[in-house]
Amino acid sequence: MRGRHGDVSWMYKRASSKDVDDEYGKEETTIRMPNGLGKDIGNPPWSRSLPHVLVAIISSFLFGYHLGVVNETLESISLDLGFSGSTMAEGLVVSTCLGGAFVGSMFSGWIADGIGRRRAFQLCALPMIIGASMSAITKNLWGMLLGRLFVGTGMGIGPAVAALYVSEVSPAYVRGAYGSSTQIAACLGILVALFVGLPAKEILGWWRICFWVATIPAAFLALFMEFCAESPHWLFKRGRGAEAEAELERLFGGLHVKYSMAELSKSERGDDADAVKFSELISPRNFGVIWHKCCILFLVNCL
Repeated sequence: MRGRHGDVSWMYKRASSKDVDDEYGKEETTIRMPNGLGKDIGNPPWSRSLPHVLVAIISSFLFGYHLGVVNETLESISLDLGFSGSTMAEGLVVSTCLGGAFVGSMFSGWIADGIGRRRAFQLCALPMIIGASMSAITKNLWGMLLGRLFVGTGMGIGPAVAALYVSEVSPAYVRGAYGSSTQIAACLGILVALFVGLPAKEILGWWRICFWVATIPAAFLALFMEFCAESPHWLFKRGRGAEAEAELERLFGGLHVKYSMAELSKSERGDDADAVKFSELISPRNFGVIWHKCCILFLVNCL
């Protein structure tokens, strides 16, 4: 066993971002053995990238949580802050975070491309922590609205970057499943917010606890993202090929680095012969995927 693995590792040579072989543009990655024959190494293990995906979708979870946190607590909030009976004020408490999310989403792409995916996650966690804390300690309506606005900016940045990051760190054969996890996390966030808020009508000041709870996953996102891999695609685009290779090895394993670098190079050149056409999206063979995505979208809007 040791000798066989030794031969494989001896024959393996990592390619730089500028040294791309056409032989690695095939659908299946192979190892070239001493006898000249190719050996299929299959797909990269999905478990390597899973922890990075789980950390990233915390931002989607927070998106759902902050959407639902005022559902059960709005009545208590209005009584404590002195705007009970004002539908305008109640509407502002609910919708201010969406206004902030609109602003954040407008800049999410620039932020993700400018400072990288990991730093973008940490940046989106910061206003979520500050905003939730402001909402938890506020004594008036304006403090609540300002806190919700801060939270909204993080909500606008996070999920967009999460969808991008998940697609870039996931192996191709599980990319669709991992991509769906962002929507599932948002639904879970809404459900958790509803359950956490249930005692709000019976326990005085419980709504403040609900906002404090939101700071915990936001802090986890900022902390754990420090240990996650940066997007190899972003590193490659920035001309940092050696770092991209190191992250690909961390995500997919050393045997898949050269093939993955070839795919990155091909996508950057824009000469991918296997580009999918829009007409294929509505073909019968893809109907199951489309139906699955529509069900998730329906569930999010129902919640």
